[in-house]
Amino acid sequence: MEDKTTSSTRRDVEEKNINDWLPITKSRNAKWWYSAFHNVTAVVGAGVLGFPYAMSELGWGPGITILILSWICTLYTAWQMIEMHEPEPGKRFDRYHELGQHAFGEKLGLWVVVPQQLMVEVGVNIVYMITGGKSLKKIHETLCDGCKPIKTTYFIMMFSCIQFILSHLPSFNSIAGISWAAAVMSLSYSTIAWIASVHRGPQPGVKYGYRSSTNAGNTFDFFSALGDIAFGYAGHNVVLEIQATLPSTPEKPSKIDMWKGMLVAYIVVALCYFPVSIFGYWAFGNIVSDNILLSLEKPRWLIVAANIFVVVHVTGSYQVFAVPVFDMMESFLVINMKFKPTWFLRFITRNIYVAFTLFLGVTFPFFGGLLGFFGGFVFAPTTYFLPCVMWLVIYKPKRFSFSWCANWFCIIFGVLLMVLAPIGALRQIILAAKDYKFYS
Repeated sequence: MEDKTTSSTRRDVEEKNINDWLPITKSRNAKWWYSAFHNVTAVVGAGVLGFPYAMSELGWGPGITILILSWICTLYTAWQMIEMHEPEPGKRFDRYHELGQHAFGEKLGLWVVVPQQLMVEVGVNIVYMITGGKSLKKIHETLCDGCKPIKTTYFIMMFSCIQFILSHLPSFNSIAGISWAAAVMSLSYSTIAWIASVHRGPQPGVKYGYRSSTNAGNTFDFFSALGDIAFGYAGHNVVLEIQATLPSTPEKPSKIDMWKGMLVAYIVVALCYFPVSIFGYWAFGNIVSDNILLSLEKPRWLIVAANIFVVVHVTGSYQVFAVPVFDMMESFLVINMKFKPTWFLRFITRNIYVAFTLFLGVTFPFFGGLLGFFGGFVFAPTTYFLPCVMWLVIYKPKRFSFSWCANWFCIIFGVLLMVLAPIGALRQIILAAKDYKFYS
């Protein structure tokens, strides 16, 4: 009996030591406002710059409807995830896959959640590598008129140097300062984008009809735009991991502070997304670029400032999405592969990961198409309907009750996004790839 108790105690101590080393559970002293800016950094991605382009593919009515529906639907699923983080006092699901295992069982939960979550996080990091590089290139071109053009590849490599350094910060809370700066920047460049659009006003001969001249082209464009919007609401993949950094007591569970932070974050999301989408489309109509900042050529200082803000924001966003991947890789190597939890293991795994996202970023920089493809294929499930499925499995709400109806609405909406968006995006990638030269 004593031996069993001793081995159980030893196992608990080992588990605690590993949790104290892993980046998600290392520090649990975050404040509610950490949750607010981590969530802003995670949700308000560079995808917002593609929203006016998505509006030009959807048209006024469907565009505004899908934006509003997405905002309501994803705020509801975020609330569900916050509630499910701590189903009973003392028991916390610190990672998305742990909640999946609670809902679907040990093995099935892993297979349902981990591949999707990894695809989202790695996908976001690749897109942010590209965005950071392209924004650096835009700064260089704007400031240096007569300079010899430099390959986009080199700018993406420059951006990756920052990530190689920042990736060695030990925990989620240690990136709080970077995340705060990124959240401020996302609000700043979104504000610049829509105020500059308002200042420019509708361009001469602006048209609000569909972009393509054929019905098939318009249909594919519509599908692709759904993916762009789904990409803009991708923050749910790190909600539980952000909540894991908050302290929790029976008197004040972590969900109170987390929900407060999430509400603030979603107000900021609305202040960024709706004006950029509406005023960007209003000013440029169907000739708007897939990155609104590329359509705004003047004044030069404003465009440079906006692109600097984008670089700072995607620097922080990259880290917010990379930390859960580091946590997954390091926990697998330490728990399953029995490696020792050392700084050297961390150094090697994190550098390999950043190098991997850099390689894919310089190889496939089709910004618009990538957004739509990832947005539909993997972001819609993890953000729009997987939390609803888990809620139905865990809480079993009464059929036709408000909760049951709301969940099924989100599931149907999310499944439609997941099926339709990649079709349009794949066509865009194929069209872009026809003229593309590798490492140009």
